[in-house]
Amino acid sequence: MCGITGWASFHQDARTQAPVIEAMTATLAPRGPDAGGVWLGEHAAIGHRRLAVIDLAGGAQPMTDRPDAPATVLTYSGEVYNHHELRAELRGRGHEFRTRSDTEVVLRAYAEWGEAVADHLDGMFAFAVWDERASRLLLVRDRLGVKPLFWAHVDGGLAFASEPKALFAHPEIRPRVDADGLREAYSLLFNTGPTVWSGVREVEPGGLLVLDRDGIRERRYWQLEAGTHTDDREETVARVHNLLSTAARSQLEADVPVCSLLSGGIDSTVLTALLADELRTRVNPDARIRSYAVDYSDQAEQFTGDVLRTGHDTPYATEAGAFIGTDHSTVVLDPRALLDPEHRKAVVVARDSPIGVGDMDTSLYLLFGEIRKHSTVALSGEAADEVFGGYPWFRNPEALAAATFPWLLVTGDEAAMPLNPELDLRIGEFRDDTYRDALAAVPHLDGETPDEHRQREMQHLSLTRWLRQLLHRKDRLSMAQGLEVRVPYCDHRLVQYAFAAPWALKSFDGREKSLLRAAGTGLAPDAVLHRPKNHYPATHHPDYNRGLQELARDALADETVRSLADETLIKPSLDTAPDQLQWGHRLRLERVVDLALWLDHHQPDLAL
Repeated sequence: MCGITGWASFHQDARTQAPVIEAMTATLAPRGPDAGGVWLGEHAAIGHRRLAVIDLAGGAQPMTDRPDAPATVLTYSGEVYNHHELRAELRGRGHEFRTRSDTEVVLRAYAEWGEAVADHLDGMFAFAVWDERASRLLLVRDRLGVKPLFWAHVDGGLAFASEPKALFAHPEIRPRVDADGLREAYSLLFNTGPTVWSGVREVEPGGLLVLDRDGIRERRYWQLEAGTHTDDREETVARVHNLLSTAARSQLEADVPVCSLLSGGIDSTVLTALLADELRTRVNPDARIRSYAVDYSDQAEQFTGDVLRTGHDTPYATEAGAFIGTDHSTVVLDPRALLDPEHRKAVVVARDSPIGVGDMDTSLYLLFGEIRKHSTVALSGEAADEVFGGYPWFRNPEALAAATFPWLLVTGDEAAMPLNPELDLRIGEFRDDTYRDALAAVPHLDGETPDEHRQREMQHLSLTRWLRQLLHRKDRLSMAQGLEVRVPYCDHRLVQYAFAAPWALKSFDGREKSLLRAAGTGLAPDAVLHRPKNHYPATHHPDYNRGLQELARDALADETVRSLADETLIKPSLDTAPDQLQWGHRLRLERVVDLALWLDHHQPDLAL
């Protein structure tokens, strides 16, 4: 895992601009605390920050195909889990290797297959290859978009980076926000491509971009397909178990300490059990994987259910750890630490965005900081709900019938930033247009029943949009602490297989995640296996609410914040008694506080 950046331009000599690429690379130091480097050519500058995970001594970057007169230069972030198999294949094709790193496998694979290299890689990755002979830049992003990759135009070419902040270190790119950017940020539709920043775009998940003297060309090399599913229930359950086991096994590899995130839900528990079994097989029968959960010092006494949470996680996580046999720890956070301005600022800086989920972001950032003291790699159960149909909207008749994105019925407008109506952003119209475009992108099979047709839409929206913001959140907050988080449920073969399975199979027991529950039988305690869906925990302490209200009042003292926010909608949340503040209204206050921090740090040009 690392941070990558650079640019290619046919209108300037990059060799004269070392300070620029060094400044861009320096912004990504938290993503790669172990090492950094740059490479300069006539028409390209490449930068890299490294978090060393595999081949600690031999994986330095930017990596070139030969040291004397390089023909290709690679800057790479992520992990390719099939690098051993690819290395063997490439050796059979005559390639020689200097290191054990998966980075070099990607470099040699490009030499063999060119831009078709993406089709051969299994994993999470974002990388750039500058081909000196062809004067061509290639940007590639993994299939599900686990690893971020942004780009923007510069004179004669483009610049790219793992995070927008690196782009803004280039003198031609300013942090500018217009009405389109605010619509993207605050509509909660999670488009792929556009960002809150004017002129800054993402390479799409499963996408690649080529820049040469003919211009810029983008294409998708992978996307979800409807597919025909012929396996019966027993075969499907067995196949799900096999695919998840394979993903877990391949993602356990590292030359640094590895741990698991264990919340006490079915997703993380089944995954942790598979990881623990594999570790015992690889090392010795007594080996124990570290596992971590998060809690708040007030939670046992203060917990109250809300629209997202039905119970307290810690007892389930403790039971799951004991059942599996992990070395389990619960990181207990003081709610007051979530109000610390330095912690909140660090989160907003990491996100490069005003949109987050308040205390849940800050607590995740602090959790990752504690984990990083002992481990460099953590594995997470993220994406199981999207893959196996775990969210309430898959079974809620109102959500299924609604002509909009299903999560908007859960989050609602009260959870969005109450923007000043004078901005006239027409977010409702934007949502309607985006929803129509999103449905048009859903693949279907001929002869689907109306129920299957609708469920296919719900799954596709969840996998291509809702999941996007969860992966962004996990990447930014973990990498801000120098921690690599892997997500086995995002293995593209597992995702595609489950997507093609009919909804009747995914809900055969009348509940959410039927296939995962069946595949996980024996891997988790019954109490966990049959536990209802529970979202990431939030603090319930009135002192946190009270402190948040004070931070929001301070934020609204800023003239720019007031110009963007509708104070008449925020005021009821400020005046509510702290112990009566509901989740959605509290999130309004979180958004106001984050907006103020974002404006203060990034100093964006507002062109509204």
